[in-house]
Amino acid sequence: MADQAQPDSGILLELVKHRMPFGKYKDTLLCDLPVSYLEWFQREGFPAGKLGMQLATLYEIKINGLTYLLEPLKKRRH
Repeated sequence: MADQAQPDSGILLELVKHRMPFGKYKDTLLCDLPVSYLEWFQREGFPAGKLGMQLATLYEIKINGLTYLLEPLKKRRH
């Protein structure tokens, strides 16, 4: 049985590769979005679909002090 506690590295990798497709931070890497922007989405509602899931995941990572999980992936991306 798979360990459910392990993060999906594919999702994390997407956060350091994909860019925000619209809005104030258009073209900013998702992982570089400020917490205040993610908090706004959390209050107002995340977009539907994959982007919403990515932003909600990033919100949880940032508010729980887990951004260190993204650092090795950001370095590998370059």
